[in-house]
Amino acid sequence: MEEQAPPRGPVARLGSALALAGGAVLLATALVSTWSVLQRWATSQPIPGDFELVSLGSGLAVMGFLARGTLTRSNILVDTFTTWLPPRVNALVDAFWTLVWLAAATVLAERLLVGARETLASGTTTMVLGLPTWWAIGLGGLCFAATALAAAYWAWRLLRGRG
Repeated sequence: MEEQAPPRGPVARLGSALALAGGAVLLATALVSTWSVLQRWATSQPIPGDFELVSLGSGLAVMGFLARGTLTRSNILVDTFTTWLPPRVNALVDAFWTLVWLAAATVLAERLLVGARETLASGTTTMVLGLPTWWAIGLGGLCFAATALAAAYWAWRLLRGRG
């Protein structure tokens, strides 16, 4: 498969912005984790709620990377059984699996957004710090919605033979 320039436009900018935000959040969680370990070593007391911050941050960081990964098609591709097929057939196989990813990302986005609304209504918080969790669930839903847009972009291109 030949190398192509990454897509441009609003979906690509959104994917890039989410990936940058995900990277910043992942860096912050690494710093919290490191600081907590150092504090535990020096004072025998970790940062209160460190595991809550790291779990929220890590989950959001991963979801932030999904749209950019989908746009750049840097996800894992297994083509062991299709390398002998003509390029157009391979594009159709890729389009099919991209449509499956589009459907999965859309369902996950919708379910996370419903979950965020219900978590807000119930007032669910983390156990140690008492942080509300609805916002993290909602951001995850928005990340999956952006991922679905990225998958739709590629499915359209592949189906039109421009993959």
